[in-house]
Amino acid sequence: MKKLFIALIATAFTQQMAAQFHTLNMPQGSPRVQETQKVGVTEITLDYGSPALRNRDAWNDSNVIPQGGDPIAWRAGANMATTIEFSTDVMIEGQALKAGKYGFHIIPENDTYTLLFAHNFDQWGSYYLDTDKDVTLRVKVDPETCSMSERLDYEFLNRTPNSVVIGLEWGEKRIPFKVEVDLNKTVVESLRSELRGINTYHWQAWNDAARWCLDHDTNLEEAYEWVNRSINGGYNGFSAHSDVINLVTKINLIAKLGKTEDLQSTIEAAQGLVNYDWQANYLTQTLLRDGFHEQGLKSAEQNLKTYPDAWFLHLNKSLGHYFLGNKKKAISSANKALTLAPEPRKARINEIISEINAGTYQFPS
Repeated sequence: MKKLFIALIATAFTQQMAAQFHTLNMPQGSPRVQETQKVGVTEITLDYGSPALRNRDAWNDSNVIPQGGDPIAWRAGANMATTIEFSTDVMIEGQALKAGKYGFHIIPENDTYTLLFAHNFDQWGSYYLDTDKDVTLRVKVDPETCSMSERLDYEFLNRTPNSVVIGLEWGEKRIPFKVEVDLNKTVVESLRSELRGINTYHWQAWNDAARWCLDHDTNLEEAYEWVNRSINGGYNGFSAHSDVINLVTKINLIAKLGKTEDLQSTIEAAQGLVNYDWQANYLTQTLLRDGFHEQGLKSAEQNLKTYPDAWFLHLNKSLGHYFLGNKKKAISSANKALTLAPEPRKARINEIISEINAGTYQFPS
């Protein structure tokens, strides 16, 4: 009896030890994949197990992906449930989803697929998913064919500045869904946040934030504050920095916002910092492009005193005359630019001369 008791204890102890998990780093049959990509400033992070087909017809094998009967959720990967995380609010197939981390599950039904985004994300597979209580968003999508993929993976497809299609691919089938972001809103919110951190000490950061808003025609009043912060600095002028770069950004914003009361002082400040012919060109072209033709012509003439052989300044002078209605002087200055320009530039200058003569010249968009 004593021997039997000892044997039972030893068996139980052995079973208990065998059942314990360990933390050894060992190869897995379905290796875990973690991938982060960005749309604008929005980070999208996928974490999933990547099983192999191993000669199985996964999409028609109920032992791999649930098939038939009452439709049930599948983990969209292997082992722990697949998760997807968004650093900002997004739209999934046109439906709103808040920033956060979600378990990603799929319900297959007659070759239509319902995608589930579950706020209860930390699960083993989909076995205990409560589709009524755990799911924040569900959308239906149709599958597509794709090139053969032995291992289940997720691809980022059809990118635009504010959207991407994410496709689960396995075998020759893809389950795609479109993710969209409010680009202007998310970027501006990110810029505001970052400008309160270490970037607050860098004039370039304030200028680049203003420039992004300018280029995307959004948040322009605040952008004007930002470029002034770049120029004038913060508390007691800390990190102030005037440069042709940020002063030109300010001129662009003056044109957009109609704050012409600040124009002349900004031009004078920029002109006082011109040390190279490219800076002179940048300033002069900006004035001409923004419709400040008199100021642009004056800038070209002033800078030609310092850089008389700068062919592009002669061309800018020509365009100043052209936009102010003096075609004769415009042709004369363009011909001077033609004599000074390098050979690869001459063909375009000749085209501009023809356009000036025809009265059809416009700045390239």
